[in-house]
Amino acid sequence: MEGRGLTKGNLLQQNATRTPSRTDAPNALERVRQAARKDKKLRFTALLHHIYNLETLRMAYFRLKKEASAGVDGETWRHYGEQLENHLQELCERLKQGAYRAKPVRRVYIPKADGRQRPLGVTALEDKIVQRATVEVLNTIYETDFLGFSYGFRPKRSQHQALDALYTGLLTRRVSWVLDLDIRSFFDKISHEWLVKFIEHRIADRRVVRLIQKWLNAGVLEDGKRIRVEEGTPQGGSASPLLANVYLHYVFDLWVQSWRRKQARGDVIIVRFADDIVVGFQGKSDAKRFQAELTERMRKFALELHPEKTRLLEFGPFAIRDRQRRGEGKPETFNFLGFTHICGKKRSSGRFTVLRQTIRKRLQAKLNEVKAELRRRMHHPIPEVGQWLRTVVDGHNRYYGVPMNDAALHLFRLQVGRLWHRALSRRSQNGHVPWDRMHRLIAHWLSPVRIYHPYPLRRMGVVT
Repeated sequence: MEGRGLTKGNLLQQNATRTPSRTDAPNALERVRQAARKDKKLRFTALLHHIYNLETLRMAYFRLKKEASAGVDGETWRHYGEQLENHLQELCERLKQGAYRAKPVRRVYIPKADGRQRPLGVTALEDKIVQRATVEVLNTIYETDFLGFSYGFRPKRSQHQALDALYTGLLTRRVSWVLDLDIRSFFDKISHEWLVKFIEHRIADRRVVRLIQKWLNAGVLEDGKRIRVEEGTPQGGSASPLLANVYLHYVFDLWVQSWRRKQARGDVIIVRFADDIVVGFQGKSDAKRFQAELTERMRKFALELHPEKTRLLEFGPFAIRDRQRRGEGKPETFNFLGFTHICGKKRSSGRFTVLRQTIRKRLQAKLNEVKAELRRRMHHPIPEVGQWLRTVVDGHNRYYGVPMNDAALHLFRLQVGRLWHRALSRRSQNGHVPWDRMHRLIAHWLSPVRIYHPYPLRRMGVVT
């Protein structure tokens, strides 16, 4: 479950063939990848020319989201593309000459599931292009370094692969305790000084390091005022996920790998998706000692475990039996990547299994969004609203359609149908829609419940 596959997701540069030696001559980035894989301590001194390559910048532009909000410069993807070659040529020259300057990030806030506001940064378009190109180049190096239990924001890795790894570890390893970790305001607390030191472990090209420092020091524009930021990376930028992974690779991943190998007395499983981390232990003593040492480790690198959201709970095949014997009730549950993980038993054999159900708050938050949007589209034609609701239900099924979660999927589809019925009945004073007609509309437009993801043990067996 923690094996590392082939490095994928890099630039689609073809290797040259039919050389005099009759063997393929690898392209430039492939040679970088091979060198990084061969020597884990090698520092790369010449990388910038891969970034200001016109082909790399053009590919970075086309990989951006076309409808994304404009940054402080007001430039949109479509307007920039009207004279794309001229703009990219000019950007390439500025990168070559060192005249490129990063613009401040426009700060916006989006609501979180718990009612709080999450700060996001909207990056200027040219900064997005350069960041995307830089990430494509640096991925060729860091994808050979990152460990197998790291899944967040990496090429060809997804939330469901992390969920599968966690499920498989809980069922196949001797795990009786789970430590659900939460790093307080991780993206806002990343130390710029430590981050640059970590980058320099592999990147000796001072021009690339200065490029990253320009983004870190560009500041934030909020309410018309530019605020200089001494720590953190704005969420929303193309480079932020990679920089966050590099930071946690050195702060957490390498350390926990060494701790598991040298200090753990029993089995230990680790799954990390960005700053969402779950660690499973065989013994409680290992879990307690690990949590104490990790707290000190995080403090050293300007990070802090959230005291309320970080929990150690009894979880596993023996948790139900042991807690019943002590009179402590059912085992606690924990949330990971949108799912509540519950200790359960299979109906057929009575053996231990992990039930994964949609987090109740996530389900209700999505229904509230649908309700608000239906109110806005109240007088739109029924086919138009039906097509939109189909995409909503289908998207929900595609993410949350895991085995043994069909009850939550049926509930979501049912509630969406009821909200649609309420909106249609309020279009006029005499606009009540009979339920027999409503059932026909729901059957026609709303996608039926479907389990899209196979059992993790089956899929992990195929992958490995």
